Amino acid sequence: MKRHVFALTGASLLLGVSVIAAQAQTISPGELPDPPKFDAQGTPNFVGMADIFEYKALPAYSEPDFVKAFVDAGKLPPVAERLPKEPMVFKASNMPDGIGVYGDVMRHVIGGRPEGWNYTAGQSQGWGGIDIGMSECLTRTGPLFTVKAEELAPMPNLAKSWEWSEDGHKLTMHLIEGAKWSDGVPFTTKDAMFYWEKNVLDPNVSPLNGATPETFGEGTTLEATDDYTLVWTFKDAFPAQYIYQMAYGTFCPGPAHILAPEHPDNKAGQTYDQYKNAFPPEYMNIPVMGAWVPVEYRADDIVVLRRNPYYWKVDDQGNQLPYLNEMHYRLSTWADRDVQAVAGTGDFSNLEQAESYVEALKRSADAAAPARLAFGARTIGYTLYPNLSGNGWGEPDARAQAVRELNRNADFRVAVTSAIDRQALGESLVKGPFTAIYPGGLYAGTTYYDKGSTVYYPYNLDGAKALLAKIGLTDTDGNGIVNFPAETPGVGGKDVEITVLANADYQTDKSLAEGVVAQMEKLGIRVIPNILTGTQRDATEQSGKFDWTVRRNGSELISVVQGTVALAPTGPRISAHHRAGANDQLDLLPWEQAMVDVVNKFIATNDAAERVELMKQYQKLYTENVNGIGLTQYPGALIINKRFANIPAGAPIFMFNWAEDNIIRERVFVPADKQQNYELHPNTLPGAPGSAGPVAL
Repeated sequence: MKRHVFALTGASLLLGVSVIAAQAQTISPGELPDPPKFDAQGTPNFVGMADIFEYKALPAYSEPDFVKAFVDAGKLPPVAERLPKEPMVFKASNMPDGIGVYGDVMRHVIGGRPEGWNYTAGQSQGWGGIDIGMSECLTRTGPLFTVKAEELAPMPNLAKSWEWSEDGHKLTMHLIEGAKWSDGVPFTTKDAMFYWEKNVLDPNVSPLNGATPETFGEGTTLEATDDYTLVWTFKDAFPAQYIYQMAYGTFCPGPAHILAPEHPDNKAGQTYDQYKNAFPPEYMNIPVMGAWVPVEYRADDIVVLRRNPYYWKVDDQGNQLPYLNEMHYRLSTWADRDVQAVAGTGDFSNLEQAESYVEALKRSADAAAPARLAFGARTIGYTLYPNLSGNGWGEPDARAQAVRELNRNADFRVAVTSAIDRQALGESLVKGPFTAIYPGGLYAGTTYYDKGSTVYYPYNLDGAKALLAKIGLTDTDGNGIVNFPAETPGVGGKDVEITVLANADYQTDKSLAEGVVAQMEKLGIRVIPNILTGTQRDATEQSGKFDWTVRRNGSELISVVQGTVALAPTGPRISAHHRAGANDQLDLLPWEQAMVDVVNKFIATNDAAERVELMKQYQKLYTENVNGIGLTQYPGALIINKRFANIPAGAPIFMFNWAEDNIIRERVFVPADKQQNYELHPNTLPGAPGSAGPVAL
């Protein structure tokens, strides 16, 4: 069967059958091999939303004895006064091991380093679940892996309920009433509006997980009508998809009473960099809505979080959550996280670096092993994304601009994807039935994936070289590297050199980048790796200063309903590899515009059958036109120390969110007979914001 691919100057569009350009190269895709059989180890117990939690007042509430001692000493209000009017109540019937007990620690090991605590303005807390433990968002999606398909929708969280106007253009959200930040200051719509007005809408601020106005729909507005009511106004009717965007990590408000005084609008002479960095990692006890508060930081050593005495969730017996008193984040490497979790010196790991799989399996197979390891579905995937912006994003020099023009050429992208030996690339990470050939786009085995709509260009080095020659890329000086055509501005006749951006914190990312370098050398393209630590890499990518980037895919290519706007460049600052230039205008190729149209139609409809058909169109547009070059897809495994209880069956390490959220850590506990003396600050509570650390009686 013949397919058609857009060349550099695409013209007309035809959805549903194929996408045809004015200048198109006709090629013959191959048959996509089915992934090797690999059964996930554990199946979720699917339940209804109401089976998990509700909001209601209970007759009485309890707390740990040491916290009660603070109350008795007059240092803390009674627990009933610290909780909201109707707290979130987790139902024991949905807890795998029932009501928990207080005490103990979950010891994490992470490879990131905290830049500071201003998540709202873009500072990383070091990843590995720190921000998830500290932040709460309007809605929640991590635990949705266990919700029945017919009830699948964002879970209420800080927003306890919402309703649509009759015409579907307004969404009224009701926030939980009486909840408080960890320092006792009430949480209200002022916090949400500060996040929206002074961070999301401010073009000088980039919240950590990339929230922009377009994240919630073009033309969307937000207003507060009282302390606990928000009203969203949308351009389209009933765009329920945007409620998913209000979960982690794009609508998680920060403490306005702490952050607002540092914003440049409120502090004379303050720069945006000073605002972003106003709360360095040494600043302890930053107020949070999450279950744990940072109370200790030692550079390149550890971050310690203690329980939040104002946390607004309880179990159905009235016990204030969380059950665990402390969270530790040992500052090491991501590879060391796997090693320590398997060895029992750490408690938790998302085993996602395929190079570690064989050894982890061997060690966990021992019945005496301290940790349990369970593989999930293939929800880890990597893509090589070309920078498709041709209008100045990242201020490219002559070489970088010439590369971008190549990236925008369909024949070039097909040549690159055809020169990737995905079988060899996967086996270089791990041998066995783990990795699958991944052409890009939606993952095989997920809800919206359709193999018949997936165009696959198999490994064909000779064909790839012929395509390069067709567009004028030949080796004119005999050194094995193709040269830019003589007429190329600024670089005519020079070797084609392309940088590839990758994350130094993860061995898999580095290995894949190195594999791309080696395979492109065979094609005659010199690829130069730019391996940067996580925060540097993210900043470089977000500023557009890259030619190609190796990215671990987000949840949008797994669930589709989470992060939907990121499936295409639906706004000037949405896509990771195609953003607007200085004029704030996108220079979309015709097939990109077709993708945007499909994604917007998906967001605008709630018809299940129509959504399936739209995602078939999306998958064909993505893979036929090589929006990204798929590299590999494989399963991840959740490693948790055996002493922990209330771990949900079948919890994936990544689906709607990472496992740190999926397992609902505030419900996790350690039975009394298995508790260890791991607490570094026993019998203490967080101190005042900015003070030295936790306080004791």
